[in-house]
Amino acid sequence: MDVLLDILDTFVFDRLYALILPASEPNPITGYADSGSQMTYNKHVGLYFPLQPSSYADSSTWKRDHLARQAISLFLIAWIFGLAMYLIGSAIVYHTMFDKRLLRHPHILPNQVRLEIRQGVTAIPIIAILTAPFFLAEVRGWSKLYDFTSEAPFRGYTVLQYIFFVCFTDCGIYWIHRGLHYPPVYRWLHKPHHKWVVPTPFASYAFHPVDGWSQSLPYHIFPFLFPLQKVAYLGLFVFVTVWTVLIHDAEYLSTSVVINGAACHTMHHLYFNYNYGQFMTFWDRLAGTYRVPKEDGFLQKENCLAGTIKKYD
Repeated sequence: MDVLLDILDTFVFDRLYALILPASEPNPITGYADSGSQMTYNKHVGLYFPLQPSSYADSSTWKRDHLARQAISLFLIAWIFGLAMYLIGSAIVYHTMFDKRLLRHPHILPNQVRLEIRQGVTAIPIIAILTAPFFLAEVRGWSKLYDFTSEAPFRGYTVLQYIFFVCFTDCGIYWIHRGLHYPPVYRWLHKPHHKWVVPTPFASYAFHPVDGWSQSLPYHIFPFLFPLQKVAYLGLFVFVTVWTVLIHDAEYLSTSVVINGAACHTMHHLYFNYNYGQFMTFWDRLAGTYRVPKEDGFLQKENCLAGTIKKYD
């Protein structure tokens, strides 16, 4: 996140903060505040490629390392990028993979797609506020994120980090998700997501913001406990977003007994107390909450279309 912040400071935020909170003593020659400290800027992105700081880098009373400025910038990044990935990713899957016949299902709500989008768009900025402290801690150097494979703790870790990430987050999400089904918690937090009995891809982030944030916690906690390369870190966040959309698309590309794909997650929405996992079925199998999808994914879809499901309140 520090590399991304360097880039966005250079092209967007330096000028924005200079406009909102201009420095009180501009340089009489350049018209900007003293730029002598610019040599300290872009040191994170500079490890990957050279990028000169903008001429506005010292033109605000809030310098780049100002705590409040970093917090607001990271909130804006999380909000805008999260919103873009949600809307673009969901729209692509909806128009290419989602079976539109499901829109005729008796448990599809009137204007459900519009309601899902409204709930998702409303939840994302609040999730961004709650997530910004994790990003801030990363930028301030408190995480175990590293730049290059040469900095990995041991040989082969560059590959193992992906396995560790999936295993750690899958375990965390399973137990958080299952906890969200505890009746007092469910009615307050998780029920808004389960009103989409037959979800579309736009349901992927259509939930109570605290619900969505709580299920993202393992992703943010991981780099504070385990080393993680920064490029892998960003790539994994894109992967998680895409995966979350795909398991709500009702297109059963995989009926694997190991992978918790759309077939498994559809069973969770249809039958409520099964298949809490995110990536794999391991924890569901271990804890006795696994429900096998129909062997033929298309038959399962036909049963869904026929309305042979039970709705839970």
